[in-house]
Amino acid sequence: MQLQDILYSQGFGTRRVCAGLVQQGFVTVGGEACDDSAAEFDPEGLQFTVQGKPWPYHDKAYILLHKPAGTECSQKPSTWPSIYTLLPAPLRQRPQKGPVQGVQAVGRLDQDTTGLLLLTDDGKFIHRMSSPRHHVPKVYEVMTKHPLDDSQVQRLLSGVVLDDDPRAVKVAACEAVDTHHLRLTLTEGKYHQVKRMLAAVGNRVEGLHRSRIGGLKLPDTLAPGQWCWLGPDDLTLIQG
Repeated sequence: MQLQDILYSQGFGTRRVCAGLVQQGFVTVGGEACDDSAAEFDPEGLQFTVQGKPWPYHDKAYILLHKPAGTECSQKPSTWPSIYTLLPAPLRQRPQKGPVQGVQAVGRLDQDTTGLLLLTDDGKFIHRMSSPRHHVPKVYEVMTKHPLDDSQVQRLLSGVVLDDDPRAVKVAACEAVDTHHLRLTLTEGKYHQVKRMLAAVGNRVEGLHRSRIGGLKLPDTLAPGQWCWLGPDDLTLIQG
């Protein structure tokens, strides 16, 4: 695969821009400078730098972002900054067949919700993870306004009725960590589901944080606003 095409596939700009980056000496491959934009390389596992910044080749990008509060999961945010501003330009520019370029969020978190958010340019992965038939468990840490009691926990486990569906919705697991901290596991996603379920049992969400998707846990070392690549083992933890 030509070096200019490798850079293009990773989101470093048009093919002309990528060829220019190489020809101007801004790209190294395996620690060696390369100014031939048509030079052929096996992209699998390729390590290169662009303008001094290391970049590993990924056929598809799978990203974990620690979403901070006060950000929107939208390309065109209405009030708060977009989560996409937290990502480097190549991730936002990876070429796609559709009108929207770059990685996309797998589902959404409200602007005031923090925690684990997946992003990818793999449309099949997004579709599979978003399918109602794919019941991947998601764990949320919920800080409540009022003290928790056993009756609230039991009602969440047995099911509550929300105003848009006559069928009862219940959590997959529920644990009162302390008086104002609830750990919930959901296997389906409805609009503002956690907030509405807590309201249905007479409480209120003061803080909401997603700590886990499937077997994948938000790393303790990843600060709000930071991101990291996911590998095959991580994807296995998510999809089972």
